[in-house]
Amino acid sequence: MYTFVKRFLDVLLSSFALIVLSPLLIPIVVILKFTAEGEVFYKQARVGYKNQIFNILKFATMLKDSPNMGTGDVTLRNDPRVTSVGKYLRMTKINELPQLINILIGDMSIVGPRPLMKVGFDRYEDKYKSNVYNVRPGLTGIGSIAFRDEEKIMTDSDLPPHECYAKKILPYKGALELWYQEHASLYTDFMIIFLTAWAILFPKSDLYNRVFRDLPKRH
Repeated sequence: MYTFVKRFLDVLLSSFALIVLSPLLIPIVVILKFTAEGEVFYKQARVGYKNQIFNILKFATMLKDSPNMGTGDVTLRNDPRVTSVGKYLRMTKINELPQLINILIGDMSIVGPRPLMKVGFDRYEDKYKSNVYNVRPGLTGIGSIAFRDEEKIMTDSDLPPHECYAKKILPYKGALELWYQEHASLYTDFMIIFLTAWAILFPKSDLYNRVFRDLPKRH
């Protein structure tokens, strides 16, 4: 029943959001078309439900050849590959809004584990590879909230970016996503949506730890 209701709400809310946000989305399309490299949307292969590959949609915020430049699939704070407009779209998470289309067609859900590139997914331990995407990937999730500023974490770390991501971020993110599957409910989903908005307004807040008191401990 939960799965059916969740899918119904995904379709309903993504359709509604696309209509309501169109006054914001259309000007962004125009701005991107006439700035940087003229790219509006960025389509990239990601690992999704049951580890199947799908194409995620985002507003273009980085140079076209970014995956083959610099730190590859890892993005740092003040990454030189990010365009001037893209910097603000990423900061506000507006660049993620085209994924409402992915939600509408069934590739994603509003709440779930963030879909990774294959190279990032392959860094997971086997126990996470086998289980993280037993639910549809999401526009937001508990891992996204806990690591809302992972670019800064990697930038400030003494470890090289890829090593920091693999050793410090990914194991805990995987544990959080398995926690989500064990606690999946409409209440949990609603609170994650609320906490996502809260984190955008108050990025230094740890309210999510007070709302979900039984989250795995970070090592």
